[in-house]
Amino acid sequence: MSADVERAVLAALDDDLIVEELRELVRIPSVDGTAGENVAQEWVAGRLHGLGMAVDHWQLDLPAVTSDPAFPGMEVPRSDAWGCVGTLGEGVPGLVFNGHVDVVPPGDLALWPDGDPYSARVSDGIMWGRGTCDMKSGIAAFLGAVRAVVASGIELRRPLAVHTVVGEEDGGLGTFATLRRGHSGAACLIAEPTAGTVIPANAGSLTFRLEVPGLASHGSTRTRGVSAIEKFELIHAALRELEAGRNRAPHPLLEHLDLAYPLSIGTIHSGDWASTVPDLLVAEGRYGVRLGEPVEDALAAFADAVAAACEKDDWLRDRPVKATWPGGVFASGQLPDGDPLLDDTLRAVVDAGAGAPEVRGGPYGSDLRQYAAAGVPTLQYGPGDVRYAHATDEHVALAEVLHCARVYALLAVRRCS
Repeated sequence: MSADVERAVLAALDDDLIVEELRELVRIPSVDGTAGENVAQEWVAGRLHGLGMAVDHWQLDLPAVTSDPAFPGMEVPRSDAWGCVGTLGEGVPGLVFNGHVDVVPPGDLALWPDGDPYSARVSDGIMWGRGTCDMKSGIAAFLGAVRAVVASGIELRRPLAVHTVVGEEDGGLGTFATLRRGHSGAACLIAEPTAGTVIPANAGSLTFRLEVPGLASHGSTRTRGVSAIEKFELIHAALRELEAGRNRAPHPLLEHLDLAYPLSIGTIHSGDWASTVPDLLVAEGRYGVRLGEPVEDALAAFADAVAAACEKDDWLRDRPVKATWPGGVFASGQLPDGDPLLDDTLRAVVDAGAGAPEVRGGPYGSDLRQYAAAGVPTLQYGPGDVRYAHATDEHVALAEVLHCARVYALLAVRRCS
């Protein structure tokens, strides 16, 4: 009977419709902090209504959400944001599919192959465009899986849920608000791009800002001044040492990476005149949080490294570098050891027609950590390769999207019926 049910659900998958819905979703320019996020959520809500799901499509109370002491941060301003949850059945869902509709800005349009980042152009089985990989293909795949469950006519014993969210890229606003609203589940699969691997753990990341003081003087008498750029060189060297130390013994799930917990400088601004010694340098960057490490401990390690570097320098000793932490707080997160969701997912991948996938951790932050913190066992498996996320050659192989839809359909049946 179980095999018959699974065959019926797989037979009900509509590959053409999955591709068409992915095309429609990619063509919505749902850049973080723009009205496009809300348009995409409305689009999803309409699809969930059409599937006969009970839909909670609500406007987020941004003042209340962002003032919560546990709010994970937000890097772009928003005056309006919406949540969207669809549920088949009543009670605690046996499985939640999660995906974010927001995408990062496209950058220089001239760098895109056809000048249009939202064209959803298809060539040789590949769809191109912003969001194809990160992560609208995953959303299209799990919508297709839910549609197949409904179309097959099977009766689920446990509810099945879909959570689509905004603001994942800049902190996790949407998932935070969804969990705070009371939506949860016995397990969650996030359809982020994983290139065929199963990811049960993510390292975290934090955004830092450093303000390095100097003393202005005319460039012809530079020894009268103190260059903030030269002082930053001391801090940068200390941060490189910090990065090396934090990567000496990475978690086994991250040993495959050349750098499990990167610390990188993304922007540097200093000086306002070519012949003036700069009296301030502002640098911003990204700091990796180790798997299982409390954010507070990561912050303390960073602060200690900067303070130690300042103490060694006559100028900075009395004028220490100021470090602040703007933007999102991405803690690490991990599926509990031995949780059956991992084996269930591995088996579904194989039964859907692929080889046995590798199990690895990811070096980037994601909403996995929010579900994990809420006590919901969570992992990631989805179409696309994260190397192409945020890039001007962002794309996804449609065969991967359709394979993932089959994996999700099998998981839905096995976890909920």
